[in-house]
Amino acid sequence: MSKRSPDKDDRTATSTKNISLPVSRVRLIMKSSPDVCNINQDALFLTTKATELFVQHLALCSFNHGLGKESNSLSYSDLANTAEETETFHFLTDILPKKILARDYLRSLEEMQQEEEAADF
Repeated sequence: MSKRSPDKDDRTATSTKNISLPVSRVRLIMKSSPDVCNINQDALFLTTKATELFVQHLALCSFNHGLGKESNSLSYSDLANTAEETETFHFLTDILPKKILARDYLRSLEEMQQEEEAADF
């Protein structure tokens, strides 16, 4: 009995079916770094799969901790709250800031200016 080992092309085709993100887009993002010259196919696949798993984990945590369970949906505010409240995702707070209304932002700016003026006296 001889076991036939799959060709590299067969493995690549099978591996590509296991990921949902576009590999070409991940490659483009990776190449945008000035430190990256060549990208190994295995490294590209692993980076793509890791990114997919990370996004899946973020979405699942956001869904479980947010209001999405009630309406069976995931909203931007669920993602932003998870990024702010969970230490693991805290590095995303600049990318996923909480949305605020313009009038609330302007009000907070006015309050900060008043506090600065009061501190100057």
